[in-house]
Amino acid sequence: MSNVAITPEVSVVIACRNEETNAEAIAAAVIAELEPLCESFDIIFIDNESQDRTVEIIKGMCARDPRIRLIVNTRNYGQMRSPTHGIYQAGGRAVISMCADFQDSPALLPEFVARWRNGTDIVLGVRESEKSGAVLGFMRGLSYSLQQRFGDYRIIPNATGFGIYDRRVVEAIRTLNEPHPFFRGLLVETGFSIETISFKRPLRAGGRSNNNFFTLLDFALNGLAGSSKNLLRAPLYVGFFIGLLTLICLIGAMVAAFTGRSVQLWLFAAMLEGQFSLLFLFLGLLGVQIGLVSDRTRNQPLVLERERINFPPEY
Repeated sequence: MSNVAITPEVSVVIACRNEETNAEAIAAAVIAELEPLCESFDIIFIDNESQDRTVEIIKGMCARDPRIRLIVNTRNYGQMRSPTHGIYQAGGRAVISMCADFQDSPALLPEFVARWRNGTDIVLGVRESEKSGAVLGFMRGLSYSLQQRFGDYRIIPNATGFGIYDRRVVEAIRTLNEPHPFFRGLLVETGFSIETISFKRPLRAGGRSNNNFFTLLDFALNGLAGSSKNLLRAPLYVGFFIGLLTLICLIGAMVAAFTGRSVQLWLFAAMLEGQFSLLFLFLGLLGVQIGLVSDRTRNQPLVLERERINFPPEY
């Protein structure tokens, strides 16, 4: 077993929630890839209020291997704040971020480290394809399209943030003080050099995804509009569903036209609902900007920690 350095060459941050079936396996896979490669490294698990034995299992690993560290959040802080807090707590000269469920391939870690050592500030893994249903696939594509068209900077499609970042990149993002950091976008915003590696998404080792339609929709809205409190985000959801009603009315008008019936009421309803949809969407976007200003004024921490294990005082 390698000695634990106060400043390891590489820190691997693994975000987890309800990953009792994957925690030990992902740690073993990371160690197998980095042990022949790095003089020193550590692994930081950050747990986002798991309801299973995830924390218990990781504590056991911490007791056996001082290179494994653990942060336990007081509650679920979401998919943006919790992983980013873990990245900020890492002490390595480079930081690797990945998920615990094997959707990010540990086999890419040596290539990440090699390219970072050659001078690239950010190296990201880009999935060749995303396995999802038609609705989730449509929403993901729509999110990318809106971000590319209206965002202040272009994100990299199918790059989830899985990759390696130089220490100065992490410190630059920390100074932005984003209350709900869309990390994959902030990486691009910094302007540091980026390389990508294409890979096929591996099969999960076990368990089930914590994502569903609504969590992915929420993530997309955060990425596009910044962040907000749930109340301020409500008009966006209302506008989204009224937009669906508008589409239904337009389809009704087409059916009526083909069957020789009057289309006036259908078109009137579609026009009215379309106006309300746009109104609520713009109100929602204004709301999330107000929420962003509020959160920045509060200067609140990304997460509150219940406990941390195996962290030296210097961290």
